[in-house]
Amino acid sequence: MPDLSPIYALISMIPLDCLQMRFMQQALLGVLLLAPMASVLGVEVINFRMAFFSDAIGHSAFAGVALGLILAVPPRLAMPLFGILVGLGIMAVRRKSDLSSDTVIGIVFSAVVAFGLAVVSRAEGVGRDMQRFLYGDILTITDGEIGFLALLFVALLIFQAVGYNRLMYIALNPVMARVHGVRVALWQYAFAGLLALVVMFSVWAVGVLLVTAMLIVPAATARNFARSAGGMFWWALLVGTTSAFAGLTLSAQEWLATASGATIILVACCWFAVSLFAAQATGRRRS
Repeated sequence: MPDLSPIYALISMIPLDCLQMRFMQQALLGVLLLAPMASVLGVEVINFRMAFFSDAIGHSAFAGVALGLILAVPPRLAMPLFGILVGLGIMAVRRKSDLSSDTVIGIVFSAVVAFGLAVVSRAEGVGRDMQRFLYGDILTITDGEIGFLALLFVALLIFQAVGYNRLMYIALNPVMARVHGVRVALWQYAFAGLLALVVMFSVWAVGVLLVTAMLIVPAATARNFARSAGGMFWWALLVGTTSAFAGLTLSAQEWLATASGATIILVACCWFAVSLFAAQATGRRRS
């Protein structure tokens, strides 16, 4: 594990009292790695009409954590593993079934939530441990987990650089993409797996209840601001990153003292409200 002390020293130079504590420095570094990944994938989730898919993955975290607690597997290991299995399972059923995507996702969504509730109801004491995953707990992130997020960040950057055009082609017309040599199944499964991982780690920051918002709100805001597909990505990165920073630091102030995950999403929603006014104003000028 590389030494992160120089990065923490840089963070401590920010003139905010809350960022002089190590656990807050770790939390900030974690969300600044996580928010851009969620924002970029959120743009594709909206473009590919997969918001319900990401919601199902997010709620599978509940079942993954419950299963990990029952089997004495660390929840932060059980959660991403279970999420990947659910994501790949949804994609497999979508590809092999004549059912609509919404129907398949709805069935899996119901199954994983019911499974999680069944496990929690059977095991005494597990329900109390589940609350931190419902609301998020980014303040407990470790250097090892930050290192894994950094690796995931690099992997996602490479994936987007190589596969964005292919993914867009698949979203528009998978049959034509296959005819032109695009390995549709490979890219769909890879996207589902990466999305599942990012969603699972987003649960650390904002919890199961708000994880979809971390993907959707910055991307929806970017759509109101942007004038091109490339601009949408940059706006989503700006909104997601600033929301993560502002939400985390605001939540640590004594006069506010709110949950960090909820505050991050509220800041992002403020961005969205501003984008609505901006879009309406632009529309009036064009008319």
